[in-house]
Amino acid sequence: MSDAHGVARDQLRAFIERIERLEEEKKTIADDIKDVYGEAKGTGFDTKILKKVIALRKKDEQERLEEEAILDTYLHALGMIESPPEG
Repeated sequence: MSDAHGVARDQLRAFIERIERLEEEKKTIADDIKDVYGEAKGTGFDTKILKKVIALRKKDEQERLEEEAILDTYLHALGMIESPPEG
């Protein structure tokens, strides 16, 4: 029984150590991304818009069009735009 316990403990330790390494890599990457946004801002780019563009690029075209149509419908309902999209 102690061998099984030892194996499970070793597996658990290996999982924990892998997760810790990945968390550290994630932090390093997040810091790198923050630095790139800082560079972009220093060059005059609007980082809020850059983040929106990146989020849009992650979506497929159909999903993006659907969200834009819903947004336009809501904005129209609130009187923020002239007319909803035609489709």
